[in-house]
Amino acid sequence: MEQENNIKGGAESLHKQGQEQRKVVIELRDVRREFKVGDEVVKALRGVSFKIYEGEFVTIMGTSGSGKSTLLNQLGCLDTPTSGEYYLDGVSVRTMSKSQRARLRNRKIGFVFQNYNLLAKTTSVENVELPLMYNNAYSATQRREAAIQALTEVGLADRLYHKSNQMSGGQMQRVAIARALVNNPAVILADEATGNLDTRTSFEMLVLFQKLHSQGRTIIFVTHNPEIAQYSSRNIMLRDGKIREDVVNTNILSAAEALAKLPAPQDD
Repeated sequence: MEQENNIKGGAESLHKQGQEQRKVVIELRDVRREFKVGDEVVKALRGVSFKIYEGEFVTIMGTSGSGKSTLLNQLGCLDTPTSGEYYLDGVSVRTMSKSQRARLRNRKIGFVFQNYNLLAKTTSVENVELPLMYNNAYSATQRREAAIQALTEVGLADRLYHKSNQMSGGQMQRVAIARALVNNPAVILADEATGNLDTRTSFEMLVLFQKLHSQGRTIIFVTHNPEIAQYSSRNIMLRDGKIREDVVNTNILSAAEALAKLPAPQDD
């Protein structure tokens, strides 16, 4: 047991040494978030600090009431800390106005939601183009080209002009991932991105996330499902508004291998 701990400790030490040479994409410094509910003050985050480096695939886990949703809102620039500092790609977020945060969010974060959040009766390409509508650097032609490229990257080259009601849950989530990628964000922020999917489709999504990670994408996957942590490079556990665990995964499982071992789908 002692030898195993030494090996694990040595691996994590080497990992940390490597981290220090990489770019910091996200940094939280003693972030606290309090809400007033009636006469009470609810302390949702109680001094959260961590750094996420470029190219990491991080799961943030926690049960209901752990502060996970509050932390997600901080990371996504949807809210600001009561105290403490949040830096996104080197930019301080806490003192920004709502419009400044909206611009930063559009440029730096690609969101993937549990419920897909696609526009109904709208094609895949049109859904993926949306984040670029607010970016003056893209012409209409460039938006279309970028959307097609992103959809091709997630394996939907044959579904470019299908509408949401013509696709499966897995296909809709691939459209959502393409939409998250199209702006080449600093970080992909996934909120329970496999929560509405069956087992096989969930593993197909994990295969895709691992592929994106292997390409150097920075991914934060917020989930209550501890199984997801086996497929990421680092796991942060949140409980009662504090980080209880922050560990490197030295034995990342292959989602492709897990998918291959699943029994073949059968018609009921």
